[in-house]
Order: sequence, then structure tokens, then C-alpha cells
Amino acid sequence: MLQDLYQVFQWNLSIERALHNLIVALIGGMIVAFFYRKTYEGPGYLNTFVNTLVILSMITALVIMVIGNNLARAFGLVGAMSIIRFRTAVKETLDIVFIFFALAIGMAAGVGLTKLTLIGSLSIGLIALLLKQTNLLIPTKKEFLLQFVVTSSDKAAELAYQTLLDNYCRSYRLINAKSLGENGDLELSFYVILKPKTNHAEFIRNLRNLKGVKHVNLFFDQEFF
Repeated sequence: MLQDLYQVFQWNLSIERALHNLIVALIGGMIVAFFYRKTYEGPGYLNTFVNTLVILSMITALVIMVIGNNLARAFGLVGAMSIIRFRTAVKETLDIVFIFFALAIGMAAGVGLTKLTLIGSLSIGLIALLLKQTNLLIPTKKEFLLQFVVTSSDKAAELAYQTLLDNYCRSYRLINAKSLGENGDLELSFYVILKPKTNHAEFIRNLRNLKGVKHVNLFFDQEFF
């Protein structure tokens, strides 16, 4: 019993090796944080999260070094860390991916796999950056939702916006027409496919300038122009 307890608290890793592993985890974590900055496009960018990725890699390396090959120590750490509760919701999928990325890099550094740590952090980071820059797996934006209000049922106004749609859109179809109040205003919704190299801002500006047309919005994947 005492021998088992002694093995739990025995630490066979040298100070030099521990420092080496922590430095490798620091470098790997900084690489992960760098690629996160280069690939993140969401609205909620936080500098604290970038710093957290670096620290998370080092903490993971430290935990792995503490556990070593001791099963009893591993169960003890799991029990101790189970009391931690995280209340911050992770909204972006990319954030979750990079959290696991930092954990994996910290684990590799903690067991002393220096080359794997550096090669893994660089290769995975470069692939993430390549996918972001080239949009290789993201379909090209084709179909937009166009919404605007026609303030009268005048045929001239109808012909005007139809002519503009013919000039800027490769195809369009009306999906909804909604009456607004008693003054005859109509809210029209179209699915449109714009012609190649169409200037979105110019298209919206010309549509807004038409007599009898207002409240113009162009949507795609919850984005509007």
C-alpha cells in the first residue's frame, strides 16, 4: 500500500526535460494561435481567446507530464479536474476546432514528441489557412434573396424594376408578395442569380433609385447588402 502511494508521488522526469517540453508546448501553442488569427472571420474575435490557446497547450503538456505512465495519478487528476465548470458558451465551430488543436499539441509536447508537435502544428495550421484562403470546399455564392417594397401598383414602376432585374440578373423568380397596409404597397421577395462580375452595391443603389421602390435588401446566408 505504501509502495503504491510512493509511486503516485514519484516523478521520474528531469527538470531539464520538463522545461524542454513546456517550451515546445509554448512554441506549438503560439503557432496554433497564429493560424487561428489568420483563419478566423467571425464577429466575436477576442484577444484573450488567442492567448488562452497558448496557455492551454502548456497546461495540457504539464498535465500529461504529471500523469506520465501512472494510472492512479491519471484517475486522480480526472477526479480533481471534474469539479471545474465552464460557463462560457463556444459559439463558433472554428473555436472548438482550435481548442482541440491546442489540446493535441500540448499532449504531443507533454510526452516529449518535439518533432511531431512542431510538424503537426505547422501542417494542420497551413491546411486550415489554405482552406480559408481558397474556399476550396465552400460552394460559390449563387442564389440571393432580394426583398424590396413597391409603393404603388403603377405599371411603369413594375416595368422599371423588371428591366433592372433583367440587366443585372441571370435569372430571378418571385417567391412572395405581401401587401402592406391599405395604401397599396407591396413587399416583393425574389430569388435571384446575379450575372458574373455584377457589382452588388451598384445593383442595390440603382434599384433604390427607381421611383416607387424602397427598403431594398439583398440577403445570402444571413448577410445583407
